[in-house]
Amino acid sequence: MQVLSVTPEIFPLIKTGGLADVTGALPIALAGKGVAMRTLVPGYPVVMAAFAKKKPVYQYPLLQGGKASVHAVKVGDLDLFVLDAPHLFDRQGGPYGTASGADWPDNWRRFAALSQVGGDIAGGVISGYQPDIVHAHDWQSAMTLAYMRYGKAIGVPSLITVHNLAFQGQFGAGIFGELGLPAVAMQLDGVEYYGGVGYLKAGLQAAWAITTVSPTYAQEIRSPEFGMGLDGLINMRATDLYGIVNGIDVDIWNPETDKHLVANYSAETLAARAKNRKAVEERFGLEADGSPIVCVVSRLTWQKGMDILAAVVDGIVAAGARLAILGSGDAGLEGTLLAAAARHRGRVGVVVGYDEGLSHVMQGGCDAIIIPSRFEPCGLTQLYGLRYGCVPVVARTGGLADTIIDANEAALSAGVATGFQFAPNNGGAMLHAIQRLVEQHARPATWASIQRQGMKADVSWDKSAEKYVELYRLLLSKRAA
Repeated sequence: MQVLSVTPEIFPLIKTGGLADVTGALPIALAGKGVAMRTLVPGYPVVMAAFAKKKPVYQYPLLQGGKASVHAVKVGDLDLFVLDAPHLFDRQGGPYGTASGADWPDNWRRFAALSQVGGDIAGGVISGYQPDIVHAHDWQSAMTLAYMRYGKAIGVPSLITVHNLAFQGQFGAGIFGELGLPAVAMQLDGVEYYGGVGYLKAGLQAAWAITTVSPTYAQEIRSPEFGMGLDGLINMRATDLYGIVNGIDVDIWNPETDKHLVANYSAETLAARAKNRKAVEERFGLEADGSPIVCVVSRLTWQKGMDILAAVVDGIVAAGARLAILGSGDAGLEGTLLAAAARHRGRVGVVVGYDEGLSHVMQGGCDAIIIPSRFEPCGLTQLYGLRYGCVPVVARTGGLADTIIDANEAALSAGVATGFQFAPNNGGAMLHAIQRLVEQHARPATWASIQRQGMKADVSWDKSAEKYVELYRLLLSKRAA
């Protein structure tokens, strides 16, 4: 089975968040299940530098304002189609904006180009390659399905995975004339959205199937609270909606072999985590004592609930826990958390920014990781926490609710607890979860049991990949019918 994946980012080449981890790991997981996935990705500078340029497999004399070409390359275990369009993607900064954080004003054009090429490949423009299914990810590639619907690939099955419904790609109606779509597409059941053009909305409308990255999030987005204005459309498509939890790359995230760690360990050698713990204490300026270290590895934003956390830092310290925070985002939140670190020297440490290696050390040395997201389609950091014996403390929402078993009395008695959930998502409930954590951490045997139970969890891509294969087969059967 040949599947074309279309995505704006893919690990290890270009990553801003969990999307890249998914699109980088899924093709490898599918390879052993009879599915050959090729991924179309923009030719950002870092992507172009990853391979030696060869003769392109397809060329565009004019694509959204300039020449472009498609290269078929292999990078590591990934089979890629790279869209080389220098006028759109050869820029310094991030994939979506400048180094200062401002979005590129022509993002609508950049990702229309990516989607148009995805639709063309689905339609068979590359000699010798015809995908059986097209799998798009998020708003940046969602229009692929619109180009398929109004083009030559209308009969090719497609699905879109929504990694975060909050990011929708909404643009003014004035861009429609430059998209190269027929006039009939600018209708309610096409790409039109509140008088403008909605990229994600167009993909949700055109896809044969819609997936989200956890079963709970699939249900949540059917409600006005989480539907972000698209709940009406999603409810109309409810019979085509599926929730499939993400996995993680268990080779990269493996405490027994992780080269980022000061000391490697397993569920049987948890005492070795002490060396990683010491490294965390030194990096974050924390006092060395027996109290639990609760870490944060996150974007510092409202969605991630970092304002809720910031408001109860004093209470967390009073409960007997220490905090190690790694992240960046809202300047106001950064300032609030830095002020808390100054107020609680030795008990709270903050590193503003992102450091992949340090994030591994934190998972390998901290006692717990807190994830207080207001909504969380799936979440990966709690899966890393399970894998590393860094006990997750999570808000009861989305994929967090699906992947963590709360350490309530029944779960502790049965020996199945893997973390702590709290609801509603407010400061009081969060503090109560921290207090429960501190209480259980003071019981070494119980705490080790929670750690080991989490480390036993299957957080690999194997089961999730199998569910995608089942969905692909279902779509192919609909095509045959």
